[in-house]
Amino acid sequence: MTPSSPGTTAAGEPPTSPAPVLRLRGIGWTVGGATIVDSVSFDLHEGEFLAFIGPNGAGKTSLFNLVSGITPVSRGSIELDGADVTNEAAYVRARRGLGRTFQTSSLWPGMTVADHVRLAAQAADGGSYRIWRRADPYPELVAKVLARTELAHRADTAADTLSHGEKRKLELAVLLVGEPRLMLLDEPMAGVSAEEVPALTELIRSLHREEGRTVLMVEHHMDVLLGLADRLAVMHHGTLLALDTPQVVMADPTVQQAYLGEEL
Repeated sequence: MTPSSPGTTAAGEPPTSPAPVLRLRGIGWTVGGATIVDSVSFDLHEGEFLAFIGPNGAGKTSLFNLVSGITPVSRGSIELDGADVTNEAAYVRARRGLGRTFQTSSLWPGMTVADHVRLAAQAADGGSYRIWRRADPYPELVAKVLARTELAHRADTAADTLSHGEKRKLELAVLLVGEPRLMLLDEPMAGVSAEEVPALTELIRSLHREEGRTVLMVEHHMDVLLGLADRLAVMHHGTLLALDTPQVVMADPTVQQAYLGEEL
Protein backbone atom coordinates (compact mmCIF):
# COMPACT_ATOMS: atom_id res chain seq x y z
CA MET A 1 0.00 0.00 0.00
CA THR A 2 1.36 3.39 -0.98
CA PRO A 3 1.36 5.88 1.91
CA SER A 4 -0.89 8.85 1.44
CA SER A 5 0.94 12.03 0.56
CA PRO A 6 0.90 15.09 2.83
CA GLY A 7 -2.30 17.07 2.48
CA THR A 8 -4.40 14.12 1.27
CA THR A 9 -6.45 11.42 2.92
CA ALA A 10 -5.69 7.69 2.50
CA ALA A 11 -8.25 7.69 -0.31
CA GLY A 12 -6.34 10.41 -2.09
CA GLU A 13 -8.99 13.05 -1.45
CA PRO A 14 -8.11 16.54 -0.16
CA PRO A 15 -8.76 16.71 3.59
CA THR A 16 -11.91 18.52 4.59
CA SER A 17 -11.58 21.55 6.85
CA PRO A 18 -14.28 22.90 9.16
CA ALA A 19 -16.67 25.32 7.52
CA PRO A 20 -16.12 28.97 8.44
CA VAL A 21 -18.33 30.25 11.23
CA LEU A 22 -19.46 32.94 8.78
CA ARG A 23 -19.17 33.00 4.99
CA LEU A 24 -20.35 35.88 2.82
CA ARG A 25 -20.41 35.67 -0.95
CA GLY A 26 -21.26 38.72 -3.04
CA ILE A 27 -23.50 40.31 -0.41
CA GLY A 28 -25.31 43.39 -1.66
CA TRP A 29 -28.13 45.70 -0.63
CA THR A 30 -29.77 48.22 -2.95
CA VAL A 31 -32.49 50.67 -1.91
CA GLY A 32 -34.35 52.84 -4.40
CA GLY A 33 -31.61 52.43 -6.97
CA ALA A 34 -28.84 53.33 -4.51
CA THR A 35 -26.35 50.58 -3.65
CA ILE A 36 -25.53 50.70 0.06
CA VAL A 37 -23.52 47.46 0.26
CA ASP A 38 -21.89 46.15 -2.88
CA SER A 39 -20.56 42.61 -3.45
CA VAL A 40 -18.90 41.96 -0.07
CA SER A 41 -17.28 38.53 0.35
CA PHE A 42 -15.17 37.09 3.17
CA ASP A 43 -14.82 34.11 5.51
CA LEU A 44 -14.64 34.35 9.30
CA HIS A 45 -13.19 31.34 11.09
CA GLU A 46 -13.67 29.87 14.55
CA GLY A 47 -12.11 32.02 17.28
CA GLU A 48 -11.13 34.84 14.92
CA PHE A 49 -11.53 38.56 15.65
CA LEU A 50 -12.30 40.62 12.53
CA ALA A 51 -12.74 44.38 12.93
CA PHE A 52 -14.34 46.73 10.41
CA ILE A 53 -13.37 50.36 9.96
CA GLY A 54 -14.39 53.00 7.45
CA PRO A 55 -15.80 56.53 7.18
CA ASN A 56 -19.33 57.26 8.37
CA GLY A 57 -21.76 56.09 5.71
CA ALA A 58 -19.34 53.47 4.35
CA GLY A 59 -21.89 50.68 4.89
CA LYS A 60 -20.52 49.01 8.03
CA THR A 61 -23.73 48.93 10.08
CA SER A 62 -25.73 48.12 6.95
CA LEU A 63 -23.48 45.08 6.46
CA PHE A 64 -24.10 44.04 10.08
CA ASN A 65 -27.85 44.35 9.48
CA LEU A 66 -27.57 42.03 6.49
CA VAL A 67 -25.47 39.47 8.36
CA SER A 68 -27.77 39.44 11.41
CA GLY A 69 -30.95 39.20 9.33
CA ILE A 70 -32.46 42.56 10.24
CA THR A 71 -32.27 43.63 6.59
CA PRO A 72 -32.86 41.16 3.73
CA VAL A 73 -30.06 40.99 1.17
CA SER A 74 -30.66 42.14 -2.39
CA ARG A 75 -28.15 39.61 -3.70
CA GLY A 76 -25.46 37.21 -2.51
CA SER A 77 -25.45 34.48 0.12
CA ILE A 78 -24.76 34.10 3.85
CA GLU A 79 -23.71 30.89 5.59
CA LEU A 80 -23.39 30.15 9.30
CA ASP A 81 -21.38 27.02 10.07
CA GLY A 82 -21.88 25.84 6.51
CA ALA A 83 -25.68 26.28 6.56
CA ASP A 84 -27.29 28.75 4.16
CA VAL A 85 -29.16 31.34 6.23
CA THR A 86 -29.56 33.94 3.48
CA ASN A 87 -33.34 33.92 3.74
CA GLU A 88 -33.67 33.03 7.42
CA ALA A 89 -35.07 35.48 9.97
CA ALA A 90 -32.94 37.23 12.58
CA TYR A 91 -34.29 35.07 15.43
CA VAL A 92 -33.36 31.89 13.52
CA ARG A 93 -29.80 33.16 13.09
CA ALA A 94 -29.71 34.03 16.80
CA ARG A 95 -30.69 30.45 17.66
CA ARG A 96 -27.88 29.26 15.41
CA GLY A 97 -25.42 31.14 17.62
CA LEU A 98 -25.25 34.67 16.18
CA GLY A 99 -25.51 37.49 18.73
CA ARG A 100 -25.66 41.22 18.02
CA THR A 101 -25.30 44.53 19.83
CA PHE A 102 -26.17 47.94 18.39
CA GLN A 103 -24.66 51.42 18.18
CA THR A 104 -27.46 52.89 20.31
CA SER A 105 -28.39 51.34 23.63
CA SER A 106 -31.92 49.90 23.71
CA LEU A 107 -32.53 49.41 27.41
CA TRP A 108 -35.87 49.60 29.20
CA PRO A 109 -36.15 52.59 31.58
CA GLY A 110 -37.02 51.57 35.12
CA MET A 111 -36.06 47.93 34.69
CA THR A 112 -33.12 46.76 36.73
CA VAL A 113 -29.90 45.31 35.38
CA ALA A 114 -30.91 41.83 36.60
CA ASP A 115 -34.35 42.20 35.00
CA HIS A 116 -32.77 42.79 31.60
CA VAL A 117 -30.65 39.64 31.87
CA ARG A 118 -33.61 37.64 33.23
CA LEU A 119 -35.79 38.76 30.31
CA ALA A 120 -33.07 37.81 27.83
CA ALA A 121 -32.85 34.37 29.47
CA GLN A 122 -36.59 33.97 29.15
CA ALA A 123 -36.46 34.80 25.43
CA ALA A 124 -33.48 32.52 24.85
CA ASP A 125 -35.48 29.75 26.54
CA GLY A 126 -38.23 30.07 23.95
CA GLY A 127 -40.33 32.60 25.84
CA SER A 128 -41.45 36.06 24.81
CA TYR A 129 -40.11 39.51 25.57
CA ARG A 130 -43.73 40.70 25.77
CA ILE A 131 -44.87 38.38 28.59
CA TRP A 132 -43.01 39.04 31.82
CA ARG A 133 -42.72 36.24 34.36
CA ARG A 134 -42.59 37.67 37.88
CA ALA A 135 -40.90 34.57 39.28
CA ASP A 136 -37.21 34.18 38.50
CA PRO A 137 -36.52 30.76 36.98
CA TYR A 138 -32.93 31.66 36.07
CA PRO A 139 -31.17 32.88 39.26
CA GLU A 140 -27.92 31.00 38.63
CA LEU A 141 -27.66 32.09 34.99
CA VAL A 142 -28.38 35.72 35.84
CA ALA A 143 -25.78 35.71 38.61
CA LYS A 144 -23.19 34.04 36.37
CA VAL A 145 -23.65 36.48 33.48
CA LEU A 146 -23.63 39.54 35.72
CA ALA A 147 -20.45 38.35 37.41
CA ARG A 148 -18.85 37.70 34.02
CA THR A 149 -19.59 41.25 32.86
CA GLU A 150 -18.63 42.85 36.18
CA LEU A 151 -22.17 44.03 36.92
CA ALA A 152 -23.06 41.87 39.92
CA HIS A 153 -22.88 44.88 42.23
CA ARG A 154 -25.36 46.72 39.97
CA ALA A 155 -27.94 43.92 39.75
CA ASP A 156 -30.74 45.90 41.42
CA THR A 157 -29.88 49.22 39.75
CA ALA A 158 -32.23 50.75 37.18
CA ALA A 159 -30.53 50.27 33.80
CA ASP A 160 -31.20 53.83 32.63
CA THR A 161 -29.10 55.20 35.51
CA LEU A 162 -25.96 53.31 34.51
CA SER A 163 -22.95 55.03 32.98
CA HIS A 164 -22.41 54.52 29.23
CA GLY A 165 -19.69 51.99 29.91
CA GLU A 166 -21.93 50.01 32.25
CA LYS A 167 -24.76 50.09 29.70
CA ARG A 168 -22.41 48.56 27.13
CA LYS A 169 -21.49 45.85 29.62
CA LEU A 170 -25.19 45.18 30.18
CA GLU A 171 -25.72 44.82 26.44
CA LEU A 172 -22.93 42.23 26.44
CA ALA A 173 -24.57 40.47 29.41
CA VAL A 174 -27.86 40.26 27.52
CA LEU A 175 -25.96 38.93 24.50
CA LEU A 176 -24.08 36.29 26.52
CA VAL A 177 -27.29 34.74 27.86
CA GLY A 178 -27.80 33.17 24.43
CA GLU A 179 -24.27 31.66 24.42
CA PRO A 180 -23.37 33.11 21.00
CA ARG A 181 -20.53 31.54 19.03
CA LEU A 182 -20.40 34.61 16.79
CA MET A 183 -20.70 38.08 18.33
CA LEU A 184 -21.40 41.13 16.15
CA LEU A 185 -20.45 44.23 18.13
CA ASP A 186 -21.47 47.51 16.50
CA GLU A 187 -19.39 50.38 17.93
CA PRO A 188 -19.32 49.13 21.54
CA MET A 189 -17.19 52.11 22.60
CA ALA A 190 -19.69 54.70 21.31
CA GLY A 191 -20.49 57.17 24.10
CA VAL A 192 -18.17 55.44 26.58
CA SER A 193 -15.93 57.74 28.60
CA ALA A 194 -12.16 57.54 28.20
CA GLU A 195 -11.93 56.23 31.76
CA GLU A 196 -14.24 53.30 31.02
CA VAL A 197 -12.79 52.27 27.63
CA PRO A 198 -9.91 50.13 29.03
CA ALA A 199 -12.18 47.97 31.20
CA LEU A 200 -14.68 47.45 28.39
CA THR A 201 -11.87 46.63 25.97
CA GLU A 202 -10.47 44.06 28.39
CA LEU A 203 -13.90 42.45 28.79
CA ILE A 204 -14.26 42.06 25.03
CA ARG A 205 -10.68 40.75 24.80
CA SER A 206 -11.38 38.10 27.45
CA LEU A 207 -14.61 36.97 25.77
CA HIS A 208 -12.59 36.45 22.60
CA ARG A 209 -9.32 35.02 23.86
CA GLU A 210 -10.33 33.24 27.06
CA GLU A 211 -13.69 31.88 25.90
CA GLY A 212 -12.79 31.48 22.23
CA ARG A 213 -15.75 33.44 20.91
CA THR A 214 -15.62 34.58 17.29
CA VAL A 215 -16.03 38.35 16.98
CA LEU A 216 -17.00 40.70 14.18
CA MET A 217 -16.76 44.32 15.36
CA VAL A 218 -17.23 47.83 14.00
CA GLU A 219 -15.35 50.51 15.90
CA HIS A 220 -13.81 53.94 15.35
CA HIS A 221 -11.29 53.75 18.20
CA MET A 222 -8.22 52.59 16.30
CA ASP A 223 -6.15 52.08 19.44
CA VAL A 224 -8.81 49.67 20.69
CA LEU A 225 -9.01 47.77 17.41
CA LEU A 226 -5.28 47.40 16.92
CA GLY A 227 -5.04 45.72 20.31
CA LEU A 228 -7.91 43.30 19.63
CA ALA A 229 -8.21 42.39 15.96
CA ASP A 230 -6.59 39.47 14.16
CA ARG A 231 -7.65 40.97 10.85
CA LEU A 232 -8.86 44.40 9.79
CA ALA A 233 -11.39 45.15 7.04
CA VAL A 234 -11.98 48.55 5.47
CA MET A 235 -15.37 49.53 4.03
CA HIS A 236 -15.56 52.40 1.55
CA HIS A 237 -18.67 53.41 -0.42
CA GLY A 238 -20.27 50.08 0.42
CA THR A 239 -17.40 47.97 -0.87
CA LEU A 240 -14.68 46.00 0.88
CA LEU A 241 -11.59 48.05 0.13
CA ALA A 242 -9.06 45.95 2.07
CA LEU A 243 -8.91 42.90 4.32
CA ASP A 244 -5.68 41.72 5.97
CA THR A 245 -3.72 41.95 9.20
CA PRO A 246 -3.96 45.35 10.92
CA GLN A 247 -0.31 46.11 10.09
CA VAL A 248 -0.73 45.42 6.38
CA VAL A 249 -4.03 47.28 6.10
CA MET A 250 -2.85 50.40 7.92
CA ALA A 251 0.27 50.56 5.74
CA ASP A 252 -1.77 50.46 2.52
CA PRO A 253 -1.65 53.89 0.79
CA THR A 254 -5.12 53.33 -0.69
CA VAL A 255 -6.54 52.77 2.76
CA GLN A 256 -4.73 55.79 4.16
CA GLN A 257 -6.18 57.99 1.44
CA ALA A 258 -9.72 56.62 1.66
CA TYR A 259 -10.04 56.27 5.43
CA LEU A 260 -7.63 58.83 6.83
CA GLY A 261 -7.81 61.25 3.92
CA GLU A 262 -4.07 61.77 3.76
CA GLU A 263 -0.79 60.11 2.90
CA LEU A 264 1.12 58.95 5.96
